[in-house]
Amino acid sequence: MSDDTAHLKPPSKREMKSAARLYCVQALFQMEASDMSVDRVRREFYDHFFGLETEEEGTFIDGDQDLFHDVTETAVTEQAKIDQMTDRALVAKWPIARIDPTLRALFRAAGGELLGMQTPPKVVIVEYVQIAEAFYPEGREKKFVNAVLDHMAREARPEAF
Repeated sequence: MSDDTAHLKPPSKREMKSAARLYCVQALFQMEASDMSVDRVRREFYDHFFGLETEEEGTFIDGDQDLFHDVTETAVTEQAKIDQMTDRALVAKWPIARIDPTLRALFRAAGGELLGMQTPPKVVIVEYVQIAEAFYPEGREKKFVNAVLDHMAREARPEAF
């Protein structure tokens, strides 16, 4: 398959779930930065990201809308619980309010998936570490994100370990 026809192949279920997770992080970041409601941000993502093809940006993968909806919903409704789990995973003098907003959104999305979905915790960790690598290509954050998510997963779903 040539590069110019690669966009014709529909994304796999795994690719759609990975895209939805990335969109969750971006949506949660946008909500915090703009004070927009979860419903408004979700609508904006459905209309402007899921499967959109533009000349400037290329094609956005059509993410799994059910996963996107459920993770963002749980991340918002359980934000206090997720933030407390994250705080317990962080160094005592470094609460979630002091970390980078992108990482905060990532931890909230992962926490939403850990609390609201049946996704195996190890899958959640791997997927969100890959998202961290996309945002922070230097790689320093990878180990940090992995450690925090591992702690959060063990707290949220101890039976899985």
